[in-house]
Amino acid sequence: MEHLRATGASRSGAAGSARPAGLGELLAQLVRESRGLVTDYAHLAVLDARRAALNLAWLLGCVLVVAVLLITAWMGGLAALIVWLFGKGVSWPLAIGGAALLNIVAAGALAWWMRHLIAELPFEALLRQLRGQSAPERRSEPRSDPDPRRSENEHRQ
Repeated sequence: MEHLRATGASRSGAAGSARPAGLGELLAQLVRESRGLVTDYAHLAVLDARRAALNLAWLLGCVLVVAVLLITAWMGGLAALIVWLFGKGVSWPLAIGGAALLNIVAAGALAWWMRHLIAELPFEALLRQLRGQSAPERRSEPRSDPDPRRSENEHRQ
């Protein structure tokens, strides 16, 4: 604001009276400041997105390394189990079949767990908020009160 008054005073020159900024000058200043604010927020968003992308890349790389290490540990454990079973007198085909069955059971357990991840659509919560809908009750959350017949007033006491 002081800047506008100073430029207005310099334009009037020798008149000596400080002329207040006109509506056009104020709107131009508002547009300049708004443009600068939007630019600053856009720059901040780009920097934040870049940082998030780098963190995601590091996270995915670490997950990959952990997965490889866990797979090799699982394979080593199965190999040790097969050798131990063979040492106890179990035939090679039966020991290897037992290890394969163990892998199938583990894969089935993971597939059963993954079906809960697929049930929720991407951005479901965001779309629900934009539509003004309330969140549905989740079935997998444990109840804090084991007796659902208790009233809310009794629960508070």
